[in-house]
Amino acid sequence: MENILSLKNTFYKYRSAVIDLLGLTVVYFTPAIVHLVNYPIYYLEPMRLFVIFAIAHTSKKNAYILALSLPIFSFLVSAHPSLIKTLLISGELALNVFLFYLIFFRSGKLLASIAGSLIISKAAYYLLKFALLSGGLLSGTLIATPIFVQIVMVIVFSVYISAFFKNEFEED
Repeated sequence: MENILSLKNTFYKYRSAVIDLLGLTVVYFTPAIVHLVNYPIYYLEPMRLFVIFAIAHTSKKNAYILALSLPIFSFLVSAHPSLIKTLLISGELALNVFLFYLIFFRSGKLLASIAGSLIISKAAYYLLKFALLSGGLLSGTLIATPIFVQIVMVIVFSVYISAFFKNEFEED
């Protein structure tokens, strides 16, 4: 029995490592992919995609690690986005993970938990971004990704979590 548990734990850690590595690779190559396909890949929220994969297939701890590290990794390898926006995105993704688990543990409703956490974390992001833009600490537009695309992505991520979430609250 111990061998089976050990094998399961090893598989679980490899799965986490693969998702982490894929996330870092996609973030690293996103600028090149954007130039290659001439489509703003950031519309598809690649960082959030890997955080969603982590929520669905790895541990809460790993989801937090990706939420906090993917934007910082992007900043370090490409100097994009700006440092302030990097911190804003990291905060939004970490809030998304926090709210998902908070809502899920309190309600037990998977679809409501992921959709609610996505919508609330996006609202917090835009509120803080508005304040930073108003204060002159950040430049650019408030909404870079069309709202319709964001709604579609919330639906896609919510359906994915609803279909594939594994209730394995193992911590690595």
